[in-house]
Amino acid sequence: MLTAMNPDGLPDRADLVRELRQLRRGGLPALQALVPEALRAATLHAGYARGPQDLADGAERILRAAAERLGTDDLIGRAAQCTFGLLPGRRGDPAADRRRAAALVYGVTSERFRHSQERQVVEQLAGAVLAEAREPGGRPPRPAPPGAGAAPSAAPRIVVPRTGLPGRAGSRPVTVHLAPIELLRDIDVLVSSENVHLEMSKSFRPTVSGALRRSAVVGCAADGPVADVLADELAAWVRARPGVLPLRPGTVVPTGSGALAERGVRRVYHAAVAVPDGLSYRVDPQHIATAVAGCFARARQERTEGGLALRSICFPLLGAGRGGLERGTSAEWLRWAIEDALSADPDWSVHVVTRYPDAARLFGVEAAEKAEGR
Repeated sequence: MLTAMNPDGLPDRADLVRELRQLRRGGLPALQALVPEALRAATLHAGYARGPQDLADGAERILRAAAERLGTDDLIGRAAQCTFGLLPGRRGDPAADRRRAAALVYGVTSERFRHSQERQVVEQLAGAVLAEAREPGGRPPRPAPPGAGAAPSAAPRIVVPRTGLPGRAGSRPVTVHLAPIELLRDIDVLVSSENVHLEMSKSFRPTVSGALRRSAVVGCAADGPVADVLADELAAWVRARPGVLPLRPGTVVPTGSGALAERGVRRVYHAAVAVPDGLSYRVDPQHIATAVAGCFARARQERTEGGLALRSICFPLLGAGRGGLERGTSAEWLRWAIEDALSADPDWSVHVVTRYPDAARLFGVEAAEKAEGR
């Protein structure tokens, strides 16, 4: 079937929707054999490829950009990533597994998703592809991800120099990552923000807790039972301590990392900082400092008593999501607490992760960029 071209040189949206529905079944690896006509036209128009030699990688890159345009904090954007295998480590998943993952985003069965939300997800992604292609002036061809179109092995990061405290040890840098926390690699400990009842966020929620819970799941429903590793371990921890809830704000509870171990993550520390307040939560920023100190103390304990060679730890902006705390306040207290911990014990590689450039600047990222001539 020939694709109709609009006066602006872009394909008709209906043709692109039809192609994306077919691509959903074959997955991204199918692009290496053939990039369908409408997607090819959009990829070339947007400048994601120069010609046949980089067309497949370019088509994959415009799909990734389109999903990001929909918003990875949005249900449609997240479901689009799952549907087409755009998440790290999911590129080659079978169509049934990708549909199941997308259905979990909405909290529905695969069959219901197929008959309802999937159509909207594909149509919205097609629209985002065309919007990406219409960017004024086009876009330069983007570098191909390493390994035949796979996702990048590391999230973008900026190393921020520490000034250190006068007369105290330590001037090791803090690395700030502008990325979703689940995309990080080779960091021993990831910290999750939880409530004082240790109830993790639903896996389809756009929160740090939900993202880590979703990414740590082991197994596939098509092959057998699925292990909700983080939530299951927290539930077991609570059962072993009757009457422990609610926890004192700032308490830190460790779990394994489940499937995140494939990304080099060894432990997840759950910092209970959010206190229920009606239908929402409240977070006392002083409890951020308590939780940060508790994370370092727990890591030292597991290093000395448990034999775990823990050397790196990553903090999100604790309490700045559903906790309702302003990002600036969270970042300020987090920065103070990390500085204090490193001044007393500098033998750590410390990371901070956020999706928001304005929050990253609170850690000195902007000054670091200028110093490096970026």
